[in-house]
Amino acid sequence: MNTDLNKLLKGTSRSFYLTLRALPGGVRPQVGLAYLLARTSDTIADTELVSVESRLQALEALRQRVLGPSRAALQFGSLAQGQALAAEKSLLEKVEDSLALLEQLSDADRRLAREVLGTIISGQELDLKRFAGATPASLAALETEAELDDYTYRVAGCVGEFWTRLCRTHLFPQAPLDDARLLRDGVRFGKGLQLVNILRDIPADLRKGRCYLPRQALAAAGLAPADLLSPGNHERFRPVYTLFLDAAEAHLAAGWDYTNALPPGQIRLRLACAWPVLIGARTLRRLRQENVLDSTRRVKVSRPEIRALIGRSLLLWPWPAAWRGQWARELNRCNCK
Repeated sequence: MNTDLNKLLKGTSRSFYLTLRALPGGVRPQVGLAYLLARTSDTIADTELVSVESRLQALEALRQRVLGPSRAALQFGSLAQGQALAAEKSLLEKVEDSLALLEQLSDADRRLAREVLGTIISGQELDLKRFAGATPASLAALETEAELDDYTYRVAGCVGEFWTRLCRTHLFPQAPLDDARLLRDGVRFGKGLQLVNILRDIPADLRKGRCYLPRQALAAAGLAPADLLSPGNHERFRPVYTLFLDAAEAHLAAGWDYTNALPPGQIRLRLACAWPVLIGARTLRRLRQENVLDSTRRVKVSRPEIRALIGRSLLLWPWPAAWRGQWARELNRCNCK
């Protein structure tokens, strides 16, 4: 990957850049490129200065280039000018550079990248259509838990499949592993990370007119999506919210199993998987303690905390029992000091 795109990756990937740096060199370029293109599509979908229809057209044009049928140069100038962040502006301006690198991948790696990007873009398109015209005064919501599960798969669970197949091919092709379980847990890993984001960002999404928690689940607790706009409804909301926190925790527990099922010699890969799982666990612990409907108290794990978590994981690596105990520690379910 060229220097400009490496800088762009660092500028747009935020906390994921830590994971990316830990990855073994055999898969780092492919994962980094897939991330850049996924962030490009995400930036398009989030550019509210242009119409939903224009964003859908741009996503379709990007999909056609990613999947191969089209060779038409992409012109995202108007979208780029609407970006508040310089890194996201550059992301759109350099989309042709990213696509050129996609063509340089091996046939097998390019096929995997195309599959995951096609699925991610389909989730972003579905999101735009589902919430078109939604406002805080006219909230749109998912209807069922099946819709939520489908959404988390499209935008994150599919990444677990991509990651697993890529690493299996390049890093441990001969290791005796339960591939079906590894893929299943990889999907749950991605779903769990996305569900944590959804459960943390409820007030921000509501301000955009979006409610990702299913209407049916809220109705069973005597709530409507509009009730989540008021922090005072927190106690009524807590039982249903806890159910979704439990679901996210179960997904991330599968992600921790996934991490520890990887070959022991894959130290860098295990670390790259462990960090987001452990950060997610700490986030869940705090979400259980906070009034998540209060937009003034957004839960976030700080950079110093992340550095300390990473340092501890490195120190504990030589001691398997202590290493495995990190999951319970972050959930605050042990007496670890």
